[in-house]
Amino acid sequence: MNASPPPPSRTALDLLRWQFDLTWSLFEYHLERIEPDDFLWEPATNCWTVRRSGDGTWTPDWADTEPDPVPVPTIAWLSWHMGWWWSVALDHAVGRTPRNRTDITWPGPGAPTVEWLRGLRQDWLAALDGLTTADLDAPARFPGPEDPQHTIARMITWVNAELMKNVAEIGQLRLQRAALD
Repeated sequence: MNASPPPPSRTALDLLRWQFDLTWSLFEYHLERIEPDDFLWEPATNCWTVRRSGDGTWTPDWADTEPDPVPVPTIAWLSWHMGWWWSVALDHAVGRTPRNRTDITWPGPGAPTVEWLRGLRQDWLAALDGLTTADLDAPARFPGPEDPQHTIARMITWVNAELMKNVAEIGQLRLQRAALD
């Protein structure tokens, strides 16, 4: 769970990568312990999850306007959410046309989702490895489209922050469920 300290900072890219690696190491702690039943556990009556559609695919709960109160997400919903924003960030990072939210399909509880997220990590690392320090100042359209102040560096920072938040949420839900057993 402990990432080694970063080497003396050579570049901003090195520091961003170290921050990402540290956050991922915290996530691995939970991924190694998560059970398939943890994904669809509903911690409250007002919650968002993913549900199996008639064709067998998983569909996330969604509202175009955030409800009040905000529903408590399940680990399934959070992991779909991670897959969605990370897939779109990757599309932007490698110059692909970004996918729509509805194009991102959750693979299902347990190992399929764990492997999906680990695959997204590998793809993200490959995208980061393809960047130079000069690339960090290039404009980025994600997560803030059409804002000229958004750069590749800000996109990477946003991914790191969003990952930290989602890892903490998943970890807390996993720990709460384990404490109830």
